[in-house]
Amino acid sequence: MSEGIAEAAASAAGASGGGWRRVTGVAGVAIGVLATGAAAGVAIERMTVGRGMRQKARLALDSAGPYGALRGTPGRAYADDGTELYYETDDVDPDPAAAPGRRRRLFGRKAPAPVTVVFSHGYCLSQDSWHFQRAALRGVVRTVHWDQRSHGRSARGAAQVERGEPVTIEQLGRDLKAVIDAAAPEGPLVLVGHSMGGMTVMALADQYPELVRERVVGVALVGTSSGRLGEVNFGLPVAGVNAVRRVLPGVLKALGQRAELVERGRRATADLFAGVIKRYSFASRDVDPAVARFAERMIEATPIDVVAEYYPAFSDHDKTEALAHFAGLPVLVLAGVGDLVTPSEHSEAIAGLLPGAELVLVPDAGHLVMLEHPAAVTDRLADLLARTGAVPVTTTVEGCDSASS
Repeated sequence: MSEGIAEAAASAAGASGGGWRRVTGVAGVAIGVLATGAAAGVAIERMTVGRGMRQKARLALDSAGPYGALRGTPGRAYADDGTELYYETDDVDPDPAAAPGRRRRLFGRKAPAPVTVVFSHGYCLSQDSWHFQRAALRGVVRTVHWDQRSHGRSARGAAQVERGEPVTIEQLGRDLKAVIDAAAPEGPLVLVGHSMGGMTVMALADQYPELVRERVVGVALVGTSSGRLGEVNFGLPVAGVNAVRRVLPGVLKALGQRAELVERGRRATADLFAGVIKRYSFASRDVDPAVARFAERMIEATPIDVVAEYYPAFSDHDKTEALAHFAGLPVLVLAGVGDLVTPSEHSEAIAGLLPGAELVLVPDAGHLVMLEHPAAVTDRLADLLARTGAVPVTTTVEGCDSASS
């Protein structure tokens, strides 16, 4: 690390009593969040409320916030390396006015499979990150929400645990194919991906172009990138970013090997962690505290060794050519103008390669735009579903309360 970054970490640790273990903990916090779009050395706003009161506030938000509580019909798929992948399905509410036999069969034949919308989440998140969109679309269209390997309720990646292999975006594309085969083996598909989830969708198209050609009827890419992630500066000075990039792979590997110690450090520096997450997840000043805490819980649930396993995949990611497989399809490309993780310029580049795509840039929004401005995201997603024929044009969605005014 550069001297400035090291001093910042040591200073933060010193505020809690100093010592190598606390320094390591702070480094784990900063680096873990950097890998999801934060950075070491960022200026954290001064806390004015006592530590005990902040802990009580977090507990109150955890108990009061409804976010992430939606559950569907559980299922499990198995990746090509044996990793168990957890998913949930929300089916369409049956039409009570239709006769039971007519719902099942049309002229003696099985009714066509409904459109299935498959949601893929981002790095250090889980399927619950789509909470608002899931609530709004529930019962309106068939949806599948899944947890990427080593995230949420999915198992740790078998190749990573058994053979020490790093995760690749290509592997995530194959994982998505396994989930589709298990949860939606037939019928049209709409693929929705946020951040790493968008990269997963691109990797699927790259490896299974025939699936896209034969079954995919729409795509939504939210806050994501098709490549050149090594050029992102996370809102930091160039010198600081270059210093972090030089040492980050080695530091992450070392921290991953001392995961238990680092996790204790992350818990001890929860206030610092919360401030960094808020800075790199949201852009608006009036985010619902319960939503901010919800994002914090998802990110802090990702172990540091999982952060380390995934990190190399992002610098290697380049799926620009795979975007051609989406040409001619209804495509939504959406990003927050204030996204410091996958800047909106990356979404503009994607839309530039897909002339028919709808490009939506949401003002006053950061990386977790679907939590920060859920109504804006759900509105454009509902429009995409109408264009694909997944839902009638006259369909309205409910249950999507804005998280911020």
